[in-house]
Amino acid sequence: MSVTAPPAGDERLLRASPLRTLLGRPELGSVVGAAAVFLFFAVMADSFLRLSSFGTVLYAASTIGIMAVPVALLMIGGEFDLSAGVMVTSSALISSMFSYEMTANVWVGVGVSLLVTLAFGVFNGFLLTRTRLPSFIITLGTFLMLTGLNLGVTKLISESVSTKTIGDMEGFASARAVFASQLSLGSIDLKVTILWWAVLVALATWILLRTRFGNWIFAVGGNDDAARAVGVPVVRTKIGLYMGVAFCAWISGQHLLFSFDVVQSGEGVGNELIYIIAAVIGGCLITGGYGSAIGSAVGAFIFGMTSKGIVYAEWDPDWFKFFLGAMLLLATLLNAWVRKRAEASR
Repeated sequence: MSVTAPPAGDERLLRASPLRTLLGRPELGSVVGAAAVFLFFAVMADSFLRLSSFGTVLYAASTIGIMAVPVALLMIGGEFDLSAGVMVTSSALISSMFSYEMTANVWVGVGVSLLVTLAFGVFNGFLLTRTRLPSFIITLGTFLMLTGLNLGVTKLISESVSTKTIGDMEGFASARAVFASQLSLGSIDLKVTILWWAVLVALATWILLRTRFGNWIFAVGGNDDAARAVGVPVVRTKIGLYMGVAFCAWISGQHLLFSFDVVQSGEGVGNELIYIIAAVIGGCLITGGYGSAIGSAVGAFIFGMTSKGIVYAEWDPDWFKFFLGAMLLLATLLNAWVRKRAEASR
């Protein structure tokens, strides 16, 4: 029995060159940008290269990176969440006020906060899929409602814009160890948020590249109608993505609470844009269907280097937003150029 050989030009037999594979990676532009930012501040600020400074930069990056990971996955799925910043504060407020008012072990407040924060994510995802309204409108409404609730409920219960201290309550020490502890390695102080960040990046990368749910995320981000036509559970996928944002908001909220043991109700406003910026700098497209969790981590690292590099260079910190905006534009242009080169090389 003879076997017919496939055509010589069959695309299934073509192996992509390492250069073509590299150009096809969403995070390539952000890696180049991160190297440029690192070299820039290494030259401009002597203290930037100290080991102690490295721990500070990583901590600043991790506080953004924890939220940038689920925001990146959500953007790959074609959606936004403008409530992510205030949701972090809401999570911290719920933990603190529930524990204080109920005189309960703080872990009870932490558990209640997790359930309520996940409910916020389900609310966003459910409204989005039921109404088919743009996620910009849905989550902008949630942002405004949570902003009002954070301030109104805190003033109603605490008679102040901040919560009462819970530092002397049972379970506080163990909760701080989980969410806000610090490990010293020589002259480097590493916050536990760096570990949370690394685990979330690894988990999100595995989900995107090795699971069926990851395929669903890319599918709904590319075209949700086409994805629905081939059997992708679009509703479950998008609700799951919003729950992922809520879960990471809970982690960030607990870090905020157990770092200081009180929470200001007005915190978090505007942070949602920084999370989106980190994801975009990392290679995520505004239109969805393209990006990576690793890219979001690089974007957050660029944020950390810039925010602390300006301090180490002893510049006016008022220039920080200018540099952040410039990096956003440059990274977006670089990512677009890399994608065009990758498509041209195919």
